[in-house]
Amino acid sequence: MTHRRHRSDRPSPEGLDLCRQRCQGGSGGIAGQQEESTVFENSRAFPGVSTDDVAASKEFYADRLGLTVTDTMGGIDVELPGGAHLFVYEKPNHEPSSYTFLNFGVEDIDAAVDELRAAGVETKIYSDEDFPTDSRGIARGLGGGPDIAWFKDPSGNVLAVLADPGPDA
Repeated sequence: MTHRRHRSDRPSPEGLDLCRQRCQGGSGGIAGQQEESTVFENSRAFPGVSTDDVAASKEFYADRLGLTVTDTMGGIDVELPGGAHLFVYEKPNHEPSSYTFLNFGVEDIDAAVDELRAAGVETKIYSDEDFPTDSRGIARGLGGGPDIAWFKDPSGNVLAVLADPGPDA
């Protein structure tokens, strides 16, 4: 594992030479030493969110959102579009997120909101004083941002669908 310096540490002369080599496009290694990798270089990163009811969360992510859900490590693994994974775990003193912890970029936000509402998911979760939305909960171009609709999982964590034209736009 590579040692990380604190800002208050003074670099060694070898460290300054290494920095100069890297900045100038050199190999980056000190003579006679192999470059080390970090512990995170080959890791698998994934976000996690707490719940007060794993069974209700499993039903929500699988049946209402249509995502693949697997029991794992005392919680559930939710396979997200694009191949990422979300770990949902039970926490006795769970407090819902006060922010949008997960966004789903969609090509057609109106169709996405229709699908959510048909599955029993409420998409008008904020008052118009907080975020002005239409009757279905879609904020259109709020503050110059994309069209977006927020919703909550069974534990009160906030998610969103937002208009995302895709990489070709």
